Amino acid sequence: MTTEIPARPIPAPHTRQQMSGVAYGLGAYVLWGFLPLYFVLLAPTGAWETLSWRVLLSLVVCAILLTATRGWRRLLVVLRSPRLALWSAVAGVLIYINWQAFLLAALNDRVLEASLGYFINPIATVLLAVLVLGERMRPLQWTAVGIAALAVVVIIVFYGSVPWISLILAASFATYGLVKKQHLGARVDAVSGLTLESAWLTPIAAVQLVIVGTTTGITFGQHGATHALLLGLAGLVTAVPLLLFASASRRVSLTTVGLLQFAAPILQFITGAFLLGEEMPPERWIGFGLIWVACAVLMVDVAGAERTRRRGRPARNT
Repeated sequence: MTTEIPARPIPAPHTRQQMSGVAYGLGAYVLWGFLPLYFVLLAPTGAWETLSWRVLLSLVVCAILLTATRGWRRLLVVLRSPRLALWSAVAGVLIYINWQAFLLAALNDRVLEASLGYFINPIATVLLAVLVLGERMRPLQWTAVGIAALAVVVIIVFYGSVPWISLILAASFATYGLVKKQHLGARVDAVSGLTLESAWLTPIAAVQLVIVGTTTGITFGQHGATHALLLGLAGLVTAVPLLLFASASRRVSLTTVGLLQFAAPILQFITGAFLLGEEMPPERWIGFGLIWVACAVLMVDVAGAERTRRRGRPARNT
């Protein structure tokens, strides 16, 4: 007499979509976490030239992907919608601001400030939900926002400077995520979205590259084959995590994306503090500590709201 081994249940399509979305999102944030190390290797190329190559080479990568996947027709469908084309332009401007701020941080020994910005990002996402979507914050969300605000004040008062890069990174990427989720979402596939964003930014990148060429000079091809190869990979390094992020945002909720994003600033913090040896005086530790407490409070709130939702009861807001 034989005993039958019960078959492993096959995940439902919705569950498979959630699992793949989590994998895509985690992959994007891990790559972003180690991105400062790549930009450090590009020295002596500056932030402005690097950004130009990122945009131009990303467009090349997207064109290759569209050709390989026969996606030009999908792109044309998006272009026929003025609304989608406009929102893709808005997304392009937001990611341009984010890229430039991040590059300035990575190439000027301010990776820790970039890390702080991405720790603040979930708090910024919550504020956008209130200000733009009209959502009402729960008590723990208010607590997280208050602690995060206190952390910024501590850094300003005791560290002696406003963390502008942190605030710009948090605001730009939180808004970028909102645009992708609310206005583009499932209607624009990942490759088409990045192609349009890169295309809108191409004139800006070209002008920027001309200005660099007439001032400090273009470094591409001037510092050996290894440097040229690394800089030539800027498009791929830029496109891959953004495509993963776009794929994740189409498959999972904004809340899930918000929780996954902690992987990037944690890795950036490790990179800045321990691999690149950036300064961490006591007042900076206090500021980061407060932000981490705010993030922990927010995660507790999200976990509680998710449990309530699964039980079939709406999470109570105040």
